[in-house]
Amino acid sequence: MMTQVTAGDGHVLDCWLAEAEGQRKGGIVVLQEIFGVTDQLKAVAARYAAQGYDVAVPALFDRQAKGMVIPFSEAPRGRDLMLASDPEQVMMDVEASIAMLAARGGKVAVIGFCWGGGLALRAAQGLPVACAVSFYGTRLDAYQTAPLVAPVQGHWGTEDSHVPPEMLEAARAYWPGMEVFTYEHAGHAFANEARPADHVPEAAELAHDRTAEFIARHV
Repeated sequence: MMTQVTAGDGHVLDCWLAEAEGQRKGGIVVLQEIFGVTDQLKAVAARYAAQGYDVAVPALFDRQAKGMVIPFSEAPRGRDLMLASDPEQVMMDVEASIAMLAARGGKVAVIGFCWGGGLALRAAQGLPVACAVSFYGTRLDAYQTAPLVAPVQGHWGTEDSHVPPEMLEAARAYWPGMEVFTYEHAGHAFANEARPADHVPEAAELAHDRTAEFIARHV
């Protein structure tokens, strides 16, 4: 269901909420790619809600274009919105979503994809999260400004055109405590089943299994 959260500066943003099934274990905030709150991300939310987590997917483009969802075939539009966003405001929106879930009880993790994978690293540097998971997080060099204070797990394909090997190696060197898994013959967005040309089912399932175990350890 779609709900709303209010950021620290008063901005009200939409936030998709999938409520936990069975015994509630805690919360997870899912951070979007450059396409908005897509049906694919709602399916990710349902996946983890079935495991006992309340899952929130904040609409991080709402400050620029309320309710904006961009087709996967129109990536440049999403990239433009991402580049035009204010990083501090984005993190305020993420923090508000974390607070909303924390108020429901228990610890909160974050999982981010693409742009959101980088934001997950930023969250682990200073927001009140139990742990963070980055699925093919991008622009890794931009986040190498502070240590990670929450446990982080990351998943990258060895053929990710957005994250060349030297970028990932630099990130591993900067954050030696980050748990990193790489997936052979997988590129960017390998866990997105709505993008058949990019989806690598075996890698996606393994990454989600590892994510579920990691979150269960910390939340």
